[in-house]
Amino acid sequence: MSKKTGGGKGSRNKSRSEGGLTGRSLHTKVKTAKGRKLSSTRWLQRQLNDPYVAEARKQGYPSRAAFKLIELDDKFRVLKPGKRIVDLGAAPGGWTKVAVERAKPGQGNNGIVIALDINEMEPINDATFLHHDFLDDEAPDLLKEALGGPADIVLSDMAAPATGHAATDHLKIMALCEAALEFAHEVLAPDGAFIAKVLQGGTENEMLATIKRSFKVVRHAKPPASRSDSAEMYVVATGFRGEPIEH
Repeated sequence: MSKKTGGGKGSRNKSRSEGGLTGRSLHTKVKTAKGRKLSSTRWLQRQLNDPYVAEARKQGYPSRAAFKLIELDDKFRVLKPGKRIVDLGAAPGGWTKVAVERAKPGQGNNGIVIALDINEMEPINDATFLHHDFLDDEAPDLLKEALGGPADIVLSDMAAPATGHAATDHLKIMALCEAALEFAHEVLAPDGAFIAKVLQGGTENEMLATIKRSFKVVRHAKPPASRSDSAEMYVVATGFRGEPIEH
């Protein structure tokens, strides 16, 4: 996900595929409307003043989350033309659009992008969308059928609805990441890659140990587009060994 702010001619001329932030950030103050909670006003003000939100709109990405994947991939170079990619928790489609731009499916290669989410999302050219709950027993088989073979990369930016209780939210997101990892073990080709959101909070250490047994190289990063007040970070695992998870 690589989006960096900066002045000068070079930053203004960055292409969309490189993910350069090109917009100017102007601070917008939001008045508290009658009937609107203070927390809603703060959220709206943060959105209006977020350069990634403005840039996503400008570059045609469905969400600011697209820049997280752009920044991660600019750093670790995982998404390449011809790759077969599964995007879990895809809606509203930011990661899916980036995956399509970089894998270039349908352009004379074997690339494919399969996206799945429990929520609907707008169609994205050259991507196949499955409207389904990933935790449903049928989901893995639906994804495998759509893939028609092994995957090179499994992406997961899945997150459960926030409860406001930090420990509960942490456990929910880590459970989704664990489910995504198990699926990755089922579909990844040798030397495949796994990129997923985890939350810092303690239980991620056990999962990272599992990932390190299954992949040759495991790195974690907090891309600049990830908000500083968020506990999220991303694990980028490459070189899948093709061995089953030990329970």
